[in-house]
Amino acid sequence: MKATEVLVDAFGRIREVVQETVEGLSAEQLNARVDDEANSIAWLVWHLTRVQDDHVAEVAGEEQVWTAGGWAPRFGLKLPVDATGYGHTARQAGLVRVDSGELLTGYHDAVHERTVAYLRTLGAADLDRVVDERWDPPVTLGARLVSVLGDDLQHAGQAAFARGVLSRR
Repeated sequence: MKATEVLVDAFGRIREVVQETVEGLSAEQLNARVDDEANSIAWLVWHLTRVQDDHVAEVAGEEQVWTAGGWAPRFGLKLPVDATGYGHTARQAGLVRVDSGELLTGYHDAVHERTVAYLRTLGAADLDRVVDERWDPPVTLGARLVSVLGDDLQHAGQAAFARGVLSRR
């Protein structure tokens, strides 16, 4: 299996967790917080998708799906259009609210499709390309993609955990 095929598989697993976690939940459940400082399922899925969108768009040299696909106005969040959730306070995280799971999964599916299409253009040597020289050592494309995967998996797992807690209330 090629390295890029492994990445496609890994991003597919994130998509599966997102779909399973969001499926069948009401807006109330998606927006609920297990306590006042906790992140909602809506915020967690929105954030992991925004990070993937932002980072993959940057390395691919493309506009984010968030703006190019018209997702920002569909969400109608009271946040800057370039917000990804990174560094959000509990108050800011509480501003991410949705009316349906379809909005979350629709955006995630669109980002996933763009991510997979981009990954399929890459060869193994492309993963060694330096994409960020602000770090020591500089960040390669492979390292950036693995970083996105790690962040997304953590947040997808947190969302799944929150679903479990909310379902037992």
